[in-house]
Amino acid sequence: MIQARLVLPTLAAAILCSAAALAQKPAGAPAGANGTCKDGTYSMNATKAGACSGHKGVAAWYGPAVATPAAKPAPAATPAPAPAPAAAMKPAPTPAPTPAPAPAASSKPATSGSHALPATAAAGGGPGLVWVNLSSHVYHCPTDRYYGKTKSGKYLSESAAIGEGDKADAGKKCF
Repeated sequence: MIQARLVLPTLAAAILCSAAALAQKPAGAPAGANGTCKDGTYSMNATKAGACSGHKGVAAWYGPAVATPAAKPAPAATPAPAPAPAAAMKPAPTPAPTPAPAPAASSKPATSGSHALPATAAAGGGPGLVWVNLSSHVYHCPTDRYYGKTKSGKYLSESAAIGEGDKADAGKKCF
């Protein structure tokens, strides 16, 4: 009888906690957003840990569930099977990417040499997003010639880029 009294409240608490953890993504959230910070900005972090640092913490997380690290499996005693013949391994068809809008002309002078930029910006940009150069930690506005065109980068909201410690190109904010 005592156990039944403890099980029901524990079960109810578990259901309430799991319902709170499954927050729905707001309709106005930018593509790729995984959480809402307490200051109203969105987080693009892949994990909840540190997602809204500098933004008063996470208000709602609707990204993928945080996986706990699994123990390392023991090495296999048998060798791995040989790979299948190349003819049997056909790549899956991929849908054609939608082109990103062309960035507006910039007031920066064009540079010549071996650092030529791609002709088109990386797919995924849009209104309210900046391009963060992952090697320099500088973000670029949609009107900048580097928007979506550096070798490695990602799109984020300007507040998320600032929250990660990225700096504005030439010190100018975008929005």
